[in-house]
Amino acid sequence: MPKVLRAHDMSKCIGCFTCMNVCAAFNLRDHSLKKSCIHIRTSGGLEGRFVSSVCLACREPACAEVCPTAALLPRKGGGVTLKKELCIGCRRCLGACTALAVNFDEDTGKPIICRHCGICSQYCPHNCLTMEESPE
Repeated sequence: MPKVLRAHDMSKCIGCFTCMNVCAAFNLRDHSLKKSCIHIRTSGGLEGRFVSSVCLACREPACAEVCPTAALLPRKGGGVTLKKELCIGCRRCLGACTALAVNFDEDTGKPIICRHCGICSQYCPHNCLTMEESPE
């Protein structure tokens, strides 16, 4: 059964950005937080809680619907798979994502799309992120 990433317990998040760093390093071989599929930020001010922007694994992903070249294909369990060779870098997927979970790699001219690989959840020191089974 496919698995999807969930950020259920962000109340324990301390903003260490380990999840973002390991995501960028594992998936794009880069240590820039800008290259992460997951985004951790404060909800506002110095006393605000940390929140995450993570792919919601939509069953009917809007990002795929707006892609003019079919570079984003729905994946089993939800979310999408990026076919980089088909992507023209139009950025339509960024505006279509209701979770604000699509980032753009200025170096490659391609979107950064969560693969639901779970590497971020494996390294989160407070178990804020989890992988859950998703029906196909």
